Amino acid sequence: MAKSDYFPHPDSDLLIWHDRFKVNLAARQAEFGLSSEDIASVDSDNQELHTKIGEVNAASAAARHATAAKTASRNNIESRVRALVRRIKAHPAYSDALGNLLGIIGSEDTTKLNDAKPVLTGVDQTGGVVVLNFVKSKSDGINIYCQREGEPEFVFLARDTIPPYIDNRPLLVAGKPELRRYTAVYILKDAEVGQYSDELVVNCAP
Repeated sequence: MAKSDYFPHPDSDLLIWHDRFKVNLAARQAEFGLSSEDIASVDSDNQELHTKIGEVNAASAAARHATAAKTASRNNIESRVRALVRRIKAHPAYSDALGNLLGIIGSEDTTKLNDAKPVLTGVDQTGGVVVLNFVKSKSDGINIYCQREGEPEFVFLARDTIPPYIDNRPLLVAGKPELRRYTAVYILKDAEVGQYSDELVVNCAP
């Protein structure tokens, strides 16, 4: 039976593996006839791995923080704008001409749900939390399906009528990254309509 590659792919696993490799290799230097330069090279590689992966993790954390702050700001601004627009549209002086001037009249939705498919976007919030967004269009919402790493098929996750949807399931293995695949389909009057969305793959970080 063929063996899998010994060199780990996930960064967290690679760091653990390389730390072990470095320590045990140094302890067996004489056994394997290795030079001091060989050991120094492995030590240097180990330091570089920790530095570069640490930089990536820090940048990812900063990006997630910035994304969360932007999303919160956008949601707050949208709430204030919508409240103000409701007041404007209820005012006696309001007209469609003024609405067009202010850009507060939506274009006609010509979507045919029987041929349509949702477009899913997702942001990993770490620890298994994923924020999924979609455009509702003329539908009543979407049914969301998910396949986690190691699962044989997609399973029904949730029905959501107002975006975003937050998948807050914990990681299958605490501290270990996992891939999640999502797809969704529109619903109308409790029935699924249209086509399933393209798969959205999210890498969930610990």
